[in-house]
Amino acid sequence: MRATYLFGAGDVRVVDVPDASIEESTDAVVRVVRACICGSDLHPFHGAEASVDGIPIGHESIGVVEAVGADAHTIAVGDFVVVPFGWSDGTCQFCREGLHTSCEHGGWIGVGGNGGAQAEALRVPQADGTLVVVPGVDESSELLPSLLTLADVFGTGWHAAAQARVQEGDTVAVIGDGAVGLLAVLSAKLLGVERIILMGRHRARTDLGVEFGATDVVAERDAEGIAKVLELVGPAGGVHKVLEAVGHKPGYDQAVGILRPGGVISRVGVPQYEEAGVGFMSLFGKNATLTGGPAPVRAYADRLLPLVLDGTVDPGRVFDRTIGLDDVPAGYRAMDDREALKVLISF
Repeated sequence: MRATYLFGAGDVRVVDVPDASIEESTDAVVRVVRACICGSDLHPFHGAEASVDGIPIGHESIGVVEAVGADAHTIAVGDFVVVPFGWSDGTCQFCREGLHTSCEHGGWIGVGGNGGAQAEALRVPQADGTLVVVPGVDESSELLPSLLTLADVFGTGWHAAAQARVQEGDTVAVIGDGAVGLLAVLSAKLLGVERIILMGRHRARTDLGVEFGATDVVAERDAEGIAKVLELVGPAGGVHKVLEAVGHKPGYDQAVGILRPGGVISRVGVPQYEEAGVGFMSLFGKNATLTGGPAPVRAYADRLLPLVLDGTVDPGRVFDRTIGLDDVPAGYRAMDDREALKVLISF
């Protein structure tokens, strides 16, 4: 089968690899119908060390189950499924608490010898606990792009809002106009927030953010961006909740600068830094809360899937380019050059 591998910074290739197959009795093999390129894929795209063998890449997919291990009992051949980016058994103490990304027997798609999702097929460990069966949907459905967002970006945007405990009456700022940031806007809107400030500078993206529910757009960055948000909110002294969907230090500093006392910063952008201010002049003095992390998207599937199926939301609008598997290297370049918001791969 064909799969996408990364052989070093900027070196993405589609290569022939052995077919995905059952290795453990709890596995399933999924024929991939749609996959995509994530903003977080650009981090290794920028910084991966050169490798002769390459590493599989990609972690978001939907598809059809083609094989099931002997100890996978809730998944059947022919099921149409969403494949969350983290696999989990669904039964350990952390899964029972809704923290599937900390599963005692879990892991990550595309990591640790497991194949990546930008491929014709994928072995999924812990299939019973991981896969989300989508009833009444097949490969011809118009809902496929939106269903694909449940593998990561919609669930991650929702996680940002959920971890921040956003609620009616809050003023929420979202930092980042990538797919996760835009779907964090949508999530905050679904949770009843009336004022949502989107901090982003790409007009086509922020226009979509306004359609998803943003009431204000701030294109300025750093100190100028902080001043603009504080001017917008006036005597409130900052926003109640900040959803940080970038992962770079300036985004974090911006979040601290616009947060009101007693507020919450929820980070879901994969951090590309280790040091972050938490002292008196940043979080401590404001009695602020810092939260966030890798989204347990499997925990949110039961709530978000019905909203997609009944048309309440259309998160698939974040995809603005569709390519075939052979064009994946060009898709990476398009996202890296900000020519595309999020690239969908059709098989």
